[in-house]
Amino acid sequence: MGLNLVVMVKQVPDTQNVTGNAMKEDGTVNRGALPAIFNPEDLHALEAALTIKESVPGSRVHVLTMGPPTAVQVLKDSLYRGADFVALISDRRFAAADTLATSYALKCAIEKIGDYDIVLCGRQAIDGDTAQVGPQTAEKLGINQITCVSEIVDLDPDTRTITARRSIEGGYEKIKAAFPVLLTITDEGFTPRPPSAIRMMTYKNATTAMSGGDYDETYLTGGAELKAENAISLWDSNAIGADPEHCGLAGSPTKVKTIDLVVLKSEDIRMIENSDEAISDMVHELVADHTLG
Repeated sequence: MGLNLVVMVKQVPDTQNVTGNAMKEDGTVNRGALPAIFNPEDLHALEAALTIKESVPGSRVHVLTMGPPTAVQVLKDSLYRGADFVALISDRRFAAADTLATSYALKCAIEKIGDYDIVLCGRQAIDGDTAQVGPQTAEKLGINQITCVSEIVDLDPDTRTITARRSIEGGYEKIKAAFPVLLTITDEGFTPRPPSAIRMMTYKNATTAMSGGDYDETYLTGGAELKAENAISLWDSNAIGADPEHCGLAGSPTKVKTIDLVVLKSEDIRMIENSDEAISDMVHELVADHTLG
C-alpha cells in the first residue's frame, strides 16, 4: 500500500534582486517589484517526496501552495517534476497573512486532502526566513514533526515509522517518528531533479479549476487520475473550510509598525597585507569596533 505525501511549497520574491521598492508602506512585500521563483528549499522537499514515492509503490505526491493566481507557476513546475496532484490556495481573505494565519490555511487544506502520512516543506522561505510555517502547521494538525532534515535514513511503511538525520548546531542527530509526521527539509540533501520534458509538454497549458471540478473530488477519494486539462485545483477559503477570522490580516497577530531602509556605504578603502599577522590584526580591529562578533 502506498503513502499519501503532501508537499507545501511557496513562490517567493528573488531576494538576491532586492531594491528600495521591495516593501510597501504597510510593511508587506511588494511582490510586483521582484522576480518570483520557486522557494529553493521547497524544491528539496519536493524531491524528498518524489524519492519516497519511487521507493514505496502506489504512493502519491500532493503539492499545495498558498498565494496569488501567479503562484500557479510553482505548481506547474511541481507537475513537471512528477507531482500527482496540485492545488492553489487563493482567496482575498488570505492576503497579508503572517506565519500563524498561513499555517492555519495550510492545515485546513491538508485536512481537505484527507488521509496523509508524511507532510514535507522546506526548512524556511527566503522571503521571511522565519522557519515557522512548517512547525506551526504540524502543531495545528496535532502530528509529529522533525525539522532541519538532511537525509531520510529509514522509512518503514509497515510499521508506519520514519528515521531522519537532522542538522543541529555542531553536528547531526537521528530521530525516529511515527506517521503522520511533518518534515522540514534543508538544502543539504535531495538534489532537485530537472523537469521532465514529456511532463512539460503535457502540463504546459494546465489551467486552474475550482474545487469540485471534473477530477478534483474524485481524485482525492482515489477514483480518478490527474488530467492535463484543469490540472490545477483552485481552493478558496470556503473550499478548505477555513474560518475567515483566522485567515489573512484578521488572523495575523504580527504587525509591521515601521520599516527602516539601511544603506551601507564604504567611507574608505584599506589595503591589507596578505600575511597572517596583518589579517589577524584586521580581525581583532573589526571585533573591537563590533563590526564582527
